[in-house]
Amino acid sequence: MQKDLLCLYDLSVDDFDRIFERAADLKQKHKSGELYHPLRDKTLGMIFEKPSTRTRVSFETGMFQLGGHALYLRWTDTQLGRGESIYDTAKVLSRYLDGIMIRTFAQSTLEDLARDADVPVINGLTDMCHPCQILADLLTVIERRGSVQGMKAVYIGDGNNVATSWINAAQRLSFDLTLACPVGHEPDASVLERACKESTSCINVISDPFEAVRDADVISTDTWVSMGQEKEYRERIKAFSNYQVNERLIAASKKDVMVMHCLPAHRGEEITDGVMDGPNSVIFDQAENRLHVQKAILEILITNNQR
Repeated sequence: MQKDLLCLYDLSVDDFDRIFERAADLKQKHKSGELYHPLRDKTLGMIFEKPSTRTRVSFETGMFQLGGHALYLRWTDTQLGRGESIYDTAKVLSRYLDGIMIRTFAQSTLEDLARDADVPVINGLTDMCHPCQILADLLTVIERRGSVQGMKAVYIGDGNNVATSWINAAQRLSFDLTLACPVGHEPDASVLERACKESTSCINVISDPFEAVRDADVISTDTWVSMGQEKEYRERIKAFSNYQVNERLIAASKKDVMVMHCLPAHRGEEITDGVMDGPNSVIFDQAENRLHVQKAILEILITNNQR
């Protein structure tokens, strides 16, 4: 693997396989109570410009379980919040830390940090990509199906960072992907165009969610109003009103379709209680798998960058 994990597009098929293999092994070790501390005396800095539940808890817990330590660094509590440059911050943190995870708005902030840091940088989320989430989702699929090969995945809703990462994964792993998005809320056009040119799988965007879910193995969704979009709430609720993942939509798909949501969910908006808590839901399995996938990423990147 490369030094950093910034986007799923940067991973090779072998990189995906290595992460899934290590995540499955680390999950088994954890479930059996086996102590495994490959990152003993290692420290991860976690920079949060955007707040989080799952990202903070899973990375912090993961470092602890691997024998290391994690530091929570809220953007406004560091000199970044007072105008210190990314370059200076990256160089200083590289002298203290063995890795950096950042959850921020602009993809360029992440890329600048990775360019200037001498230690691995992990994308905990940007407005463009959410790679750790989709790796956890795919691990959940593998646990249920044995493989992602030959599956049809469907994403319903906003063409946001989750949608982009689904596109990147489908492009690399060659499974079919259909995204159902309202007009004006489609995924980034350049990401989609690149994927369609380079992939052997079928990746397309349509507007009809019922057509999209036909024969789907996986249905994934996300909130309609992400952080920073609160002023658009009324417009977005109206635009996405026909894109709710509800019982009627699930009935139009395979009987055993897996339903996913990256969380946090706004129950009654993008997904109903009946679906989220129903027999097709693997939502809390995928949430748990954030821990195991990220432990694999931390182990691989930090041990590869031993100083």
